Amino acid sequence: MISSLLAAASVPVTPEWSPTVAIIISASSFVVLLLTLKIQYPQVGPKMPVLPISIPAFVGAMAFGHVIGIGIVLGLTNIGRL
Repeated sequence: MISSLLAAASVPVTPEWSPTVAIIISASSFVVLLLTLKIQYPQVGPKMPVLPISIPAFVGAMAFGHVIGIGIVLGLTNIGRL
């Protein structure tokens, strides 16, 4: 019973890693990092050595940028553009 359900499940096509995928995820992470500069208290906590934001804000921006980038890559793959 379970094996027949698993065999009938369809898995969507996911792209292999390519420089295009890397550029999309990097660009979305950079855009979210720029948006992080607009938060109300960007320097609460330990500071980054070069950027004017804190380490937790940087880690959060990079994580959210990757989530947004993955969504863009999967969306473009779903419509056949990537």
